[in-house]
Amino acid sequence: MSAPVAPGRDPAMVTSVRVDDSDLIGESLRRPEAFAELFDRYAGLLYRYTSRRLGGENAEDVVGETFLVAFARRRTYDRSYRDARPWLFGILTKLISRHHRQEAARYRALERSGPGVPYEESPDERVAAGVAAEGVRAELASALAGLNPGDRDVLLLIAWGDFSYEETAQALAIPVGTVRSRLNRARRKVRASLGDVNPLDEV
Repeated sequence: MSAPVAPGRDPAMVTSVRVDDSDLIGESLRRPEAFAELFDRYAGLLYRYTSRRLGGENAEDVVGETFLVAFARRRTYDRSYRDARPWLFGILTKLISRHHRQEAARYRALERSGPGVPYEESPDERVAAGVAAEGVRAELASALAGLNPGDRDVLLLIAWGDFSYEETAQALAIPVGTVRSRLNRARRKVRASLGDVNPLDEV
């Protein structure tokens, strides 16, 4: 039997309303299976971002671990934040930091391979289609490898994650002013490596 619908409301509209991430996390405290919706919403996004930083061979495991950690910590989530992306990317960034040697080695390998090297694809090409369609300039790979990890995290969350300064600050648990200073430093270094090209146009 279907749930009753308030008078004057279109049933199709009721079923199509998207539940905020924060409400979904709250619901998962009562019904753990509700957390799967958060995975459906963001796994592809996190996978593409991680593939660009670590390569497809590591991305699946890191993204899977991100959701395991998020599920275990869901009771501590600040539900005043309706969008869970910064929280998930914050967990992801910490996990990526454990692979800093692999990330640096990836950039060095891309640098040696020359321009136009495609990103690695996972067996699931549909998930990685946006990643596989792009290329990495050798100079950019070299510039990214030369950044300190904190500056690189800020630059790539903004450039590849499409985060605002505020979302980046939330994800990394740092002040917005620190985001700005790290981004400015990263931009200067990458721009110098690329011959005065704006790094946000290239990454």
